[in-house]
Amino acid sequence: MIIGRATPTATRGYMERTANPAAFREAADGLILSTIGLGTAHGEPTEAADAAMVATIQQAFALGCNVFDTAIADRHQRSERALGAALAGGTIPREAVVLVTKGGVVPLDSMEPAEPKKYIYERYIANGLVHPNEFAAGYRHCIAPPFLEAMLAMSLRNLDVETIDAYLLHNPETQAITLSYDSFRRRMLDAFETLEQAVERRQIASYGISTWSGCRVAPNAPDFLALTSLVGLAYEVAGAAHHFRWLELPYNLLMPEAFALENQQLDDSFLSPLACAEALDLSVLTSAPLMQGRLTIPLVPHLPDALPGLATDAQRALEFARSTPGIVAALVGTLDAAHLAEDLALLRREPAPPEAIRGLFGL
Repeated sequence: MIIGRATPTATRGYMERTANPAAFREAADGLILSTIGLGTAHGEPTEAADAAMVATIQQAFALGCNVFDTAIADRHQRSERALGAALAGGTIPREAVVLVTKGGVVPLDSMEPAEPKKYIYERYIANGLVHPNEFAAGYRHCIAPPFLEAMLAMSLRNLDVETIDAYLLHNPETQAITLSYDSFRRRMLDAFETLEQAVERRQIASYGISTWSGCRVAPNAPDFLALTSLVGLAYEVAGAAHHFRWLELPYNLLMPEAFALENQQLDDSFLSPLACAEALDLSVLTSAPLMQGRLTIPLVPHLPDALPGLATDAQRALEFARSTPGIVAALVGTLDAAHLAEDLALLRREPAPPEAIRGLFGL
């Protein structure tokens, strides 16, 4: 087991050793994050992809990236294990990197079984760990305390670390879709209480949510998540000393709602998710900056003029994401060494100024 966690001192030291300290931002708990992080959902669940992922993680750290985002469900736990193997290689100091993982989506193990529902029943229900009523989405999502505790223990083993820096509830809107408001609120309260207890045990340093649709829809949508309500639940559990610190959501040229959609109410005003997160002191990570490769081709004709000096459309799309005000780090995923080098070349330059991004929205 690798002892320790990310620290402000070590992450700042890493920043100061890189080619361009301007490509970093301060986040929760004083941690310093590279404005581009590496996600680990890409690749098939194979040993070849595992080896490629270990090499990609090590390459990313060498190129100036110190944020690594995964989930226990990614590639049937293989992504967490690959990240653990990369850390165990000895070239990545634990205290200099920020580890993010997620729980809530029910994981399989190593590969897709012939009968996934049977596997889930035998692994999580038949042994009494979780009651069937605690699941959502056809037994593929659960945030019940015994389940979260088991998932967190599994993630710690997969990563082979003492402490995870940021533990995120994975797509909690999956629960909101099928529950009444009161039932969803109760489940989130129980989940936050479980995570606060995990902080006390030093299993995690802080927590938050990772959502796909919850912050990109109208307030009357069944999957809508109100950030003020979630922070209020954290206050209800632990008071002002709560550890709800993070928001992760998709953001790219085709999905700009995080910046452009004013769907979050704060007092008497409606704000965008990014503006509301800033007001609530949440650190924001964004996923899908290249929209699964669809933004590696020219889709926005005037983008080269707004973001000059970049060689490829992939770089422009990623620059848009990491430069948007309110975003700490944009998470990119690849197992291709050349693509990673192209993406992380942006860390040698300062992000685009806020007015360049606002200009793309006519602001």
